[in-house]
Amino acid sequence: MAVQAHPQTPHATTIDRREGPYGEVVLRERGEHFEIIANGCFLMDTSDGRSERLLVDAALDALLAGAGRPSPDLLIGGLGVGFSLARAAAQPRWGRITVVEREQAVIDWHREGPLARISGEALADPRCEIIHTDLVDYVRENRIGNAGTYQETYDALCLDIDNGPDWTVTDDNANLYSPQGLAGCMRRLRPGGILAVWSAGPSPEFEDALRNAGFNLVGTEEIQVARGVPDVVHLAVRPA
Repeated sequence: MAVQAHPQTPHATTIDRREGPYGEVVLRERGEHFEIIANGCFLMDTSDGRSERLLVDAALDALLAGAGRPSPDLLIGGLGVGFSLARAAAQPRWGRITVVEREQAVIDWHREGPLARISGEALADPRCEIIHTDLVDYVRENRIGNAGTYQETYDALCLDIDNGPDWTVTDDNANLYSPQGLAGCMRRLRPGGILAVWSAGPSPEFEDALRNAGFNLVGTEEIQVARGVPDVVHLAVRPA
């Protein structure tokens, strides 16, 4: 969500700036916090993290409320500042934790840069791995194995790749929220699996899109923010 400068807000210093296949990404330091800017649009910072943690917590709670899954596998779409990954790794109930991140710069900031203070312990966890690819492509791709084509599937998808379905950072990201993108998410989920999508604001249209895509139990959870509309986690279940 865009942030307006406040007279007491510390000046931001650019730590790294990269030009990649999806445009410019910038890591800035503002006081004791870091923030990520993509194509001039504020994505997230390290000042709070409640809604990113809720993204993971809500998915796990929904899984535990359903059929027993002793060690559910999780896909996190978007590494960001690392709050979602760190939260998942801190929860022993999760099995395999896979993060899909398309920006090599963001991966580098976590593996070798200042964001390692948030994600370093999680990245050392043997359950965790990072896949460097575009999430939109990943949910649709098939792999080739001994038994033919297949897709890796998960018990939960926690997706946070931009500011939500109504405010995408790049035009390509809108494909994730399209009928084709949601069908790809459905195929990546095991029966009864949970789709959780972070958004910078409520989107009744996206809830309708989830229902039209065949998801059940569509709902939202809100986190109040200091100014403006609340952050939202959209939740939906793949039919068993």
